[in-house]
Amino acid sequence: MSSWTFILRLLLIPNLVCAYSSSECYFKIKEDFHHEGDVMIGVFFPIHIVYTVNKIPHESLPNYFKDFYLQYNFRNYEFLLALNFAVEEINRNPYLLSNISLGFDFYNLQYNEIQILMNAATWLTGMSNFFCNYNCQKETKAAAVITGTSWKTSAYIGTLLQLYKFPQLTFGPFDTVFSDHVQFSSVYQMAPKDTFLSLAIVSLMLHFHWTWVGLLLPDDHRGTQMLSDLSEKMESSSICIAFVELIAGTWTSFSNKFWKNLGKIQASLANVIIIYGDIGSLQGLMRNLGQQILTQKVWVSNSQWDVTNHADYFMIDSFHGSLIFEHHHEEMVEFTKFIRRVNPYKYPEDNYLPKLWFLFFKCQFSELDCQLLENCQPNASLEFLPRHIFNMAMSEESYNIYKAVHAVAHSLHEISLQQVQLQPNENGKAIEFFPWQLHHFLRKINVEHNMGLDWKQKLGAEYDILNFWNFPKGLGLKVKVGTFSSNAIQHQQLSLHEQMIKWPETFSEVPHSECSESCGPGFRKTALEGKAVCCYDCTPCADNEISNETDVDQCVKCPEDHFANKEKNQCLQKVVSFLAHGDPLGMIFTSIALCFSALTTVVLGVFVKHKDTPIVKANNRSLSYTLLITLTICFLCPLLFIGHPNTITCILQQTIFGGSFTVALATVLAKAITVIIAFRVTFPGRMMRWLIVSRAPNFIIPICSLIQIVVYGIWLGTSAPFLDQDAHAEYGHIIIVCNKGSAIAFHCVLGYLCFLALGSYIMAFLSRNLPDTFNEAKFLSFSMLVFFCVWVTFLPVYHSTKGNVIVVMEVFSILASSAALLGFIFAPKCYIILLRPDKNSLHYMRETNHSRRSNTLKT
Repeated sequence: MSSWTFILRLLLIPNLVCAYSSSECYFKIKEDFHHEGDVMIGVFFPIHIVYTVNKIPHESLPNYFKDFYLQYNFRNYEFLLALNFAVEEINRNPYLLSNISLGFDFYNLQYNEIQILMNAATWLTGMSNFFCNYNCQKETKAAAVITGTSWKTSAYIGTLLQLYKFPQLTFGPFDTVFSDHVQFSSVYQMAPKDTFLSLAIVSLMLHFHWTWVGLLLPDDHRGTQMLSDLSEKMESSSICIAFVELIAGTWTSFSNKFWKNLGKIQASLANVIIIYGDIGSLQGLMRNLGQQILTQKVWVSNSQWDVTNHADYFMIDSFHGSLIFEHHHEEMVEFTKFIRRVNPYKYPEDNYLPKLWFLFFKCQFSELDCQLLENCQPNASLEFLPRHIFNMAMSEESYNIYKAVHAVAHSLHEISLQQVQLQPNENGKAIEFFPWQLHHFLRKINVEHNMGLDWKQKLGAEYDILNFWNFPKGLGLKVKVGTFSSNAIQHQQLSLHEQMIKWPETFSEVPHSECSESCGPGFRKTALEGKAVCCYDCTPCADNEISNETDVDQCVKCPEDHFANKEKNQCLQKVVSFLAHGDPLGMIFTSIALCFSALTTVVLGVFVKHKDTPIVKANNRSLSYTLLITLTICFLCPLLFIGHPNTITCILQQTIFGGSFTVALATVLAKAITVIIAFRVTFPGRMMRWLIVSRAPNFIIPICSLIQIVVYGIWLGTSAPFLDQDAHAEYGHIIIVCNKGSAIAFHCVLGYLCFLALGSYIMAFLSRNLPDTFNEAKFLSFSMLVFFCVWVTFLPVYHSTKGNVIVVMEVFSILASSAALLGFIFAPKCYIILLRPDKNSLHYMRETNHSRRSNTLKT
């Protein structure tokens, strides 16, 4: 036995002393690496991409190439950094998995199914030559597996792990295959669903009026589903599909059929092409499209596409100006700081950092042991790499990995807490669990942890819309230019900052993507036989027909009293007109009416608040309240005259106008008569005493109102107001007006109002010099004088004008007369109540009366 050991050591000596060149070390460094921890997570995804150069057809496999090459995809390396960042963040957190460290085993997946399964089985059993149901990993505890980016990779591994009920979290795009919880009961998808992606894309098409688009989709169930969703939504939105190319692709080969149709795509009128897929399924498509100079196309894609993975000597990039939909996720500032700090000396277990430092920072490997020498550029950092090689911002897939690690950590933390509760005396003991126990806790992950597993998906979706800036080539910026929220109101779901969008260099403005030019006003669309509905001819409208919109199917015939203009985009007719709310005068009158009504309400509130003060009591506060309420209605009455009239508003205009002013004027008359009676009662007379005791002036309001009601009853019963049109009042317009019906009745109403105003004026004028501290007779007389003048002036204007001028004058007269009543009667009282409260007291009244008597005696 000892001799065999000696021989074995001799055989190992060449490996120990052999010298290697730096390029040999680059390829010698292994692809997988280990991050130590008490609990381990297995991580499986490819760091490389597969591509073809000469497109040499395979002899036995149709539509496949046999010359393919491997190239490291450093965009995928960001996934590994996100994994490392999440693990470090959890291990630093004293409140999460305390006294337990988290680690991971990373395997760079090969390009065929056998190698994928072998890597998973090797990690699961701990043996390179593994045997089923045997596990040689004694110390470490495996908790879960994270896989990506292709759904096929996750499906291959999931089939194996399903046998052991081993938790598997995928960070690639959401796939409906894993929604089958019978076949994949242990698989959890971290990515949100793409349920609303088709709606978001169609909303973008509608926003830019792109009605003729092409589709490039993977030839699998995801491509079929997306084609179905897009076709349904495009058809309902009148968007047509110019062509559909289903691209077949596997890990080792790419479809040769597509390149035969590349000329057809280049010649298509569809300037907008939608690409849907993931990194693995159609990676060759993006690489080969990037090698073309297709600056006449706008590419619209989902975020899983990698459009920055290569550079060449051309200044122009085919993908410059592309629009990319990415699921919205929170910005991870700490992740960017973490990337700046990463270097191969700080993380020696990371086997890819030395390769990056060798390629980009002129570092050399030791010829003896292939360790990286410290002769690199000073302060080298990943942030100095070009954007087409490495992007500092956290991608959607990286964020999904971050969530997956935290989901596992929170589940383990719950298990740890549960064990502490069950066995409190063994608090320091290492966590003990079986991987299948995590399922219970993974399903209970709370939304507050931001884990978003597939059974916790939100009903809506939010997308960030990114614009790819890559001119000059190598710039590789993805700039957020808009958002799409499915939970927003239908016409507010899409939000874009168009001024930030950079289009392909061919376009100086928003590109057009139409099968046919739009048919402008005066034309209609004529369908072309055998073509899509978006392809048509434009035919001028027939005589006496018009079309005032673009892309109409049928022209509209003008009515008998109309005719089409020369452009056939308008039927010439007199414009219907009325005093609208949107007109300047309409807005002014509406504002005045509302402000004065509010002011009247405020005055009423002041009077109610100071109802027990002398000035309010002295002028019959009940009549003051009635007058203020009536004036509020008077100020609101002009609103019935503004806007499109109808039969009801025509009747209400006159009834409310006449009724409110009748009550207001009757109230003023009652106040004036009350003043006279109050001073006449000092003289002996039974009649005067009866009038003051019985409050006879209060009956003036119902008596006057009853007379007006009788007039209105006769008016409405014989010839009520009605809706009418005046086609001759103003040239080019048809004025919609309210016909008064009976002109006699209207003049009777105005005459009655003027009679009440004149009577109130006379009563107030007679009592103007009566001795009283708060005698309002003078203010009543002034208000009635203004009211009378306003409506006397209105009559000649009413008979000399037509159309909207009559309505304007009537509204103005209502507002002016109402303002006169409010201002002359109540402004002085409000001045004393609010600004001179010293005069609003019994002491002041006694002093005033005493001084007045003294002056009288002296006289």
